[in-house]
Amino acid sequence: MAPPKILLCGDVLGHLKQLFKRVASVNKSAGPFDALFCVGQFFPDSADQLDEFNDYIEGRAQIPLPTYFIGDYGVAATKVLLAATKDSGNQGFKLDGLKICNNLYWLKGSGKFKLHGLSVAYLSGLQCSDSQQFGTYSQDDVDVLRAVAEEPGIIDLFLTNKWPSGITNRAAASDVPPGASEPFGSDSTVAELVAEIKPRYHIAGTKGVYYAREPYSNVDAVHVTRFLGLAPVGNKDKQKFIHAISPTPASTMSSVEISTKSPTTTLSPYTYGEKTDHATEAGKRSSDSISDSQYWRYDVNQKRQKHGAGDGNRLCFKFVSSGSCPRGENCNFQHDVDAREQSLRGVCFDFMNKGKCERGPDCKFKHSLQTEGESNSHQRRGSGNANSNRSTECWFCLSSPKVESHLIISIGEHYYCALAKGPLVEDHVLLIPIGHSPNTLSLPSECEIELGKFQDALKQYYKKQGKDVVFFEWASKRTTHANLQAVPVPSAKSAAVQNIFNLAAEKLGFKFETTKSGNNSDGRKMLRTQFDRNLSFFYVQLPDGTILSHSIEENERFLPQFGREVIAGLLNKADRADWRNCTDSKEEEAKMAADFKSGFEEFDPNK
Repeated sequence: MAPPKILLCGDVLGHLKQLFKRVASVNKSAGPFDALFCVGQFFPDSADQLDEFNDYIEGRAQIPLPTYFIGDYGVAATKVLLAATKDSGNQGFKLDGLKICNNLYWLKGSGKFKLHGLSVAYLSGLQCSDSQQFGTYSQDDVDVLRAVAEEPGIIDLFLTNKWPSGITNRAAASDVPPGASEPFGSDSTVAELVAEIKPRYHIAGTKGVYYAREPYSNVDAVHVTRFLGLAPVGNKDKQKFIHAISPTPASTMSSVEISTKSPTTTLSPYTYGEKTDHATEAGKRSSDSISDSQYWRYDVNQKRQKHGAGDGNRLCFKFVSSGSCPRGENCNFQHDVDAREQSLRGVCFDFMNKGKCERGPDCKFKHSLQTEGESNSHQRRGSGNANSNRSTECWFCLSSPKVESHLIISIGEHYYCALAKGPLVEDHVLLIPIGHSPNTLSLPSECEIELGKFQDALKQYYKKQGKDVVFFEWASKRTTHANLQAVPVPSAKSAAVQNIFNLAAEKLGFKFETTKSGNNSDGRKMLRTQFDRNLSFFYVQLPDGTILSHSIEENERFLPQFGREVIAGLLNKADRADWRNCTDSKEEEAKMAADFKSGFEEFDPNK
């Protein structure tokens, strides 16, 4: 199948007649094109242009192909967009656009959708401190895109109105008056998002010029990004305002195709500042034996701490709407089974997530929590059936249809041992409570005894291979089912584990509490006294018996994969820091589990 043909356009400013005249010309010479994406201000600058603009909105003139816009500001924007939000056909979550009229769609807020095989992400509106109904984006919109960045797969197109800070050209710079802000300036939030999302194409408007930057390589990704800044329709300097591309969807490309780079490819414009910081810090700790490259992730994630990254009590839309999320336990949003039940009863997602819904009485969903008497779908929130529902939704409950039983190594009375999905290294396993518990530290003493036996058995198994083991747990308040991770490390590197964890903690702005115990049982007892159920908690048990722990305060941001990323740095396996980059086929996983079972059998406490 031939790749889709896409047209891209800068600020329309209400000049729809001139735009579509140009589209018709391009379509005739190089088409037919499948869609048109418009970035920058879409609506008119003055009321003088409204008659021409309304001819298209009201159907007196035809829009020749599906057209999508994100510049939801300008004259008449509020009137047109408010009418669209009240249209019955636009209710619900329309990530692929709210229909304004035939062939015209408003990409509202932020999101991701598929179009002709292409994965398209967008951020609508401009950054503004004032709360406005249209024309600005919110922190919620930014958080959605940070979650998109965590998902597997590559984004083909990323649409924003503003240019990202960090990308300039001389022509654009000359158009920026001293001290100017909107609409001339660049947007640092857009820069942060594009550095995390790593799209193949980033398209923006609002600067009044055309600029096609050389492709640049991305940090921790094989593909390049191409930035396109587009000029306004009908600009007096006759700069290019429409551009055609025909990209093959990344999802259909081979690894060789997706990693191909042109000779003009540059470094990412978003890493220069970080490199300077790294060089300075490297000089400060030149005597350290651990390479600075082992902290490859942390400077980037400082931005997530600053801006919230979707943490806290925000709900995961994918989990609530479908019952599953591809990010699993690494999702930045909450997988709340009770919210999932309410969704099945017809309760509005915005109402559950924010406590209010901007659609108000026009929303088709319910704005109150539903009990059994109000819905036949499920039991009352918090009823006796809740544990059963959690078990069927949970990835780790043995009774769940979602459990991947081919990964299981050994099953005891209170715990079972399973191969990690997407293991960091060979023989990376998880110790998982059989009961549905959010952490391992609040379980009864008999559970602790069995956990200790599992840990001792794993230590013996790894020792036979010339390795030690590092145990760590991220007991997040959002976690529904606990897992204690066991990662083997070469004995020669054991002494460096504490140092690298302390340095990584320093990078994130906190300091571990350090305790030393003579045996595993005493160490776990100390952890149980430190653990506060009202806070999230991270701890790591080192090979020499040292325990590092940290309680995460309510507004503190913490990386869900912190433990794994630190050990990935120690072992020079930065490419495997994210488990989603390490998944194997079910057949390969089954073989790895069988091999582990065979070697572990003589140490298995359940044999």
